[in-house]
Amino acid sequence: RRHGAGALTPVRGACHDARRVSEQAGSWKGVLFGVGLAAFAAYQQFKLPVVLPVLLERYGYERTLAGGFVSVYAVAGLLLSVWAGRLVERGGAARPVLAALGLVAAGSLPALLAPESGLAVLGGRALEGLGFAVLAVAGPVLANANAPRRSLPLVIGLTAAWIPIGQLTATALAPLALATVGWSLLWWVGIAGAALAAAAVPALARDPVVVLSPARRGASAPSGALSGRERATLMVVACVFGLWSGQYFAYMTWLPQYLVEVHGLAVRGALLGYVVPVAFVAVFNVVTGAVLRAGVPVGPLMTGAIATQVAVWWLLPVTGGDWTGAVSLVVYGIGAGIVPTCLFASPSAVVGAGRSTAPAFGIVMTGRNVGVLVGPVLIAWIAGDGERWNEGTRVFAGLTTIAMVLAAVFWQRLRAAR
Repeated sequence: RRHGAGALTPVRGACHDARRVSEQAGSWKGVLFGVGLAAFAAYQQFKLPVVLPVLLERYGYERTLAGGFVSVYAVAGLLLSVWAGRLVERGGAARPVLAALGLVAAGSLPALLAPESGLAVLGGRALEGLGFAVLAVAGPVLANANAPRRSLPLVIGLTAAWIPIGQLTATALAPLALATVGWSLLWWVGIAGAALAAAAVPALARDPVVVLSPARRGASAPSGALSGRERATLMVVACVFGLWSGQYFAYMTWLPQYLVEVHGLAVRGALLGYVVPVAFVAVFNVVTGAVLRAGVPVGPLMTGAIATQVAVWWLLPVTGGDWTGAVSLVVYGIGAGIVPTCLFASPSAVVGAGRSTAPAFGIVMTGRNVGVLVGPVLIAWIAGDGERWNEGTRVFAGLTTIAMVLAAVFWQRLRAAR
């Protein structure tokens, strides 16, 4: 026994050394798992907009209800984001992530079983939204917790790409789905993805280098408790995220339908137009991470990027299906790549290095969920049956302008805190 007990000592020491190395070098496996979880959550949310024109034609959903299919995700987020951040920080991510993946899979079933019932689809999307709320917090937190210290800005840029990665995945699958079994393929892929991710959790939990409990890595760091000033600054960020995500999700939920109704494109052509800004979003998420790593302050970068999107919204009624519309999509995509990277970098910028960002992410993601709740439904209500799209663009131009002003306030608060 004595020999056996002694034989365990090197193993324990090796695990301890591996974890200590993990704290310095990080784990790219853990980073990719965190980004993958968040991207999978985004796929679940955006699998619907890419086939929404087909669903509207086939099942005749009322448009405000159809906007609710996306916005309902935000209801769960409003209820769970702050709680999810605290839960992941205190107890680790494994159990919350497994529960969230189960909810996502269960929520896919009502649409598959009763697609003609708008209320059934809405209920299923609500269940998916509960899982999404946890994954949208746990994914970025795990990516940051596993990031090599010197590569944190790049990881933040990669983390911010979770939305366009999910969008691009759904958009790439949509033509295949419509050409074969139909829109339901996107839902079955979501169920399969949830099963694969759930199978990966136990394996990662056994890896001594991967961090599934952010508090473990920051055990020697200062307390994660937020000061009053930090909380106030994060509330400003949450307001920016709310306004920005409201206009972004309004734009991205209804862009395919807008291109079909206003510019007369077929569904496949509308999907191509949808891909253009999303591709630029993904590229500039990562580019912005590199820019932040080079030392460019997050405040002015975010304010300037929102300003470009303000211009796109105000000019949307005069840009058409020609080169002006193409330029509008590109410029919007560039701005939409820069802004979320800055928003996801904001918690670290506010609380500083060496502290858990989970509580800060909970606050910031609450703001995002408010925007997701309001944006798609608001523009659907304003546009009505498609005859008042221009009125909707003016409203969102004004809201995005307010977001730009609040981003400038955040910039000044960061400068004053130095």
